[in-house]
Amino acid sequence: MPEVKISERFCKGCGLCVWACPKGVLEISLKANAAGIRPAVPKVDVECTACLNCAVICPDAAVEVYK
Repeated sequence: MPEVKISERFCKGCGLCVWACPKGVLEISLKANAAGIRPAVPKVDVECTACLNCAVICPDAAVEVYK
């Protein structure tokens, strides 16, 4: 099963990846990181199809998809 990883170091919480995902795999975290930003995080029970929309649309290259 494909896996999505979001780098908290690079994610600025813009939500573009959340919007671009056709399966609704990602969401904005309710918890802020050390920089005060709420990064995108993968949902627990939603299966990724590895379409790469999230990785392509991310302006900060914070998203990696592993097949």
